[in-house]
Amino acid sequence: MVKTLVVRGLLVGLLAGLIAGAFAFFVGEPRVDAAIALEEAAAAAAPSESNSHDAEAAPHDHGEEAVVSRPVQKAGLFLATGLYGVAVGGIFALVFAGLRGRVGPRSEPALAVAAAAAAFGAIILVPFLKYPANPPAVGDPETINSRTLLYVVMVLVGLASIAIAVAATRRVTVPGVWAKGLVGGATFLVPVIAAWALLPRVDEVPEGFPATLLWDFRVASLGTQLVFWAAFGVFFAVAGERAKVRVS
Repeated sequence: MVKTLVVRGLLVGLLAGLIAGAFAFFVGEPRVDAAIALEEAAAAAAPSESNSHDAEAAPHDHGEEAVVSRPVQKAGLFLATGLYGVAVGGIFALVFAGLRGRVGPRSEPALAVAAAAAAFGAIILVPFLKYPANPPAVGDPETINSRTLLYVVMVLVGLASIAIAVAATRRVTVPGVWAKGLVGGATFLVPVIAAWALLPRVDEVPEGFPATLLWDFRVASLGTQLVFWAAFGVFFAVAGERAKVRVS
C-alpha cells in the first residue's frame, strides 16, 4: 500500500507542480521582469567612481547575455516546479501513510485535504508571514545565508507546531469538536507567535522601491504555493478515492 501511495504522490505532485508553474509563469513572472527592469535602470543611472569599481560592482545581467538568460529561466520554471512537486509528493505520501487511521479524519480524502492544508500552513504560510518573499533588486547579497537560515528556522517551527497541536488534540478527552479545535489551535499558535516575536526582523527593501510591485510579487509568490497545495490536496484525495473504488 505504501508503494501505491508513493507512486500516487509522485504523479499528483508532478501534475500540481506544473499547474503551479503555469500560475507562476502568468502571474509571477511579469512582476519579476518589472523588478529586474527597475534594478537595471537604477544600476545604469548610478554614477561610477572608477572603471575598476564598475567592474566589481556591476549588476547581475538578467538579459540575453546572462549565464542563464530570462527566456531559459522562464522555460526552466516548469522544470523546477515539476521537480518540486515530485519531491513534495513523495514525502507527503510517506507521511500520509503514517497518518492513515491514526490522526485526523477517518475518511482518506478528507485526511489528504486536511494534511495538505496543514502542510501549506506550516511550511509556507508560517514562515511567509514573518519573512515574505522579495523580488530581484530587494535584499543584500551578503545577508542571504542568514536570511535563509532564519527562513528554515521558521519552517521548522511551523512543522513542530503542527506536531505539537496534533499530539495535544489526541489527548483531549472532552467530547466535542470545539474542544479539540480550541486546544489544537492554541498549541499551534503559541510557539508560532513566540517565534514571530523573538526572531529578528528582516527589512531590506530599498527606499523608493514601488510598494505595489512588492505587494504584487509577494501575493503571486504566495499564490503559487497556494495553487500547488490546493491542487495537490484535491488531486491526491481524488486519486485515492478512485483507487479505492477500483479495488472494491
